[in-house]
Amino acid sequence: MKICPAEPHDLAKLLAFREEAAAWLSQLGTDQWQRPYPADKLLATIEAGHVFMARDGHVTAATITLTPDAEGGLWTEEELREPCMFINKLTVGREYAGQNLGGRLLDWASDRAHHAGARWLRLDAWTTNEKLQRYYIRQGFAHVRTVSEGAAVNGGPRVSGWLAQREARPATSDFHDVTPPPSRLSSAA
Repeated sequence: MKICPAEPHDLAKLLAFREEAAAWLSQLGTDQWQRPYPADKLLATIEAGHVFMARDGHVTAATITLTPDAEGGLWTEEELREPCMFINKLTVGREYAGQNLGGRLLDWASDRAHHAGARWLRLDAWTTNEKLQRYYIRQGFAHVRTVSEGAAVNGGPRVSGWLAQREARPATSDFHDVTPPPSRLSSAA
């Protein structure tokens, strides 16, 4: 399996991939990702070089976003002074479920963050999706806190405020990695 940066022409494929994941999550009884993701926001993240795809031949098996940018209102100023990178939108195609592809991508992201000079790999997960939270705990993340107020849409509560982190560390990968080397974090230089 190959891991590569997403490109602008992958936008429609990635939006469809997210819709597939949202339908599966709905079947599990969670409201996670039920609002369509803004195409322009995803395109900007792709163009910034933060979206990666795991491909099995020509099939997108999974995707992950790894960025030095935190979503506003989640992490404290003190935490943001520590060198860290953030993962989000980890999605595994249903036909690849049960193969630890998500865990392997988390290890890949941890290694990439480590090589960028990060101390922490951080994430915010859906506040009400306890199954997802337990998954991240099993993957070595420690719960930091849950933020329920803040960047709410239409005045409602924050939906993705369960914060967790694990140390960024070197890891071996069985991916054929065709991504460029990560840029060093400015605070880690």
